[in-house]
Amino acid sequence: MASYDFTSIRLFVEGPLAAGGEIETGRDQANYLLNVMRLADGDAVLLFDGASGEWRARVRKDGKKAVRLALEAQVRPQPPAGDLWLLFAPLKHARFDYLVQKAVEMGASRLQPVITQHTQIARVNTERMRANAIEAAEQCGVLAVAECHDPQPLAKALDGWPPGRLLVFCDEGAASANPVEVLAPFRGRTGGFAVLVGPEGGFSQDERAMLHKRADTVAISLGPRILRADTAAVAALAVVQATLGDWR
Repeated sequence: MASYDFTSIRLFVEGPLAAGGEIETGRDQANYLLNVMRLADGDAVLLFDGASGEWRARVRKDGKKAVRLALEAQVRPQPPAGDLWLLFAPLKHARFDYLVQKAVEMGASRLQPVITQHTQIARVNTERMRANAIEAAEQCGVLAVAECHDPQPLAKALDGWPPGRLLVFCDEGAASANPVEVLAPFRGRTGGFAVLVGPEGGFSQDERAMLHKRADTVAISLGPRILRADTAAVAALAVVQATLGDWR
C-alpha cells in the first residue's frame, strides 16, 4: 500500500503544477489556511490538481488575508486514472453528500446521478457534489477528483453506452445471493466497470426487465438485508473493487 502523509494539510488547486510555480489561493482557501488552520509564513502544505501528482508547497502570506503557495517539489506522481463509474438515484442532502464522499474514497472516477421511475429527488446541485468530491479527495489522499455530472434519465444515461464497459446493477430480485460468485467470471475483463444503484423504492419492473435484456450487464444481490440506497452504493463499490477492481 502507498505511503501517504496524513499529517500535512492537503488542498486541491487549479493546475498545472510545476516546480518553482506559485498558486494564488481564493478567499475561502486563504481563510482556511490562515484562520482555521492558523498556518504561518513558510509552513508546508500539500497540493494536487487531479493531473500533476502531489506537490509540497510553502505558504507565502500576502498581506493579512491573501495567501500564495510556492511550489517546491513533487512528493507523489499522478497514479493511473481509475475507471469505475457510479450511477445512482439522487438522495436528500445529507445522505447524498455521504454517498458522494464515500464513492470517491472507494475509487469511483465518475459520478452520474440518474432519474428512475421511483426516484423521489429529481434536482441535484452539481457544484455541491463536486465540492464534496474534492473534500473527500483532500482528506483521503486521493489524487484524482471524480467527474461529477448533471442528472439524466436512466434511459438516456444508458443510451450510447461504451462497448465493453460492464454495468453491474444492484437488483434486489437477483437470483444469486452471492455477488462475488456472480462477478468472478468477469475477472480480467478490460473496458472498465460501472455500478448502478437504484432509489429507496428500487427499480420498477419495466426498468429491471430493460436492464436484464442489455448486453454487458450483470445483476447482483447485496445479501439478505435491506440496505438504504447510500449504504447499498458503498457496499456495491466494495464488492466490485474487491472482485474486479484495484483491491485485488
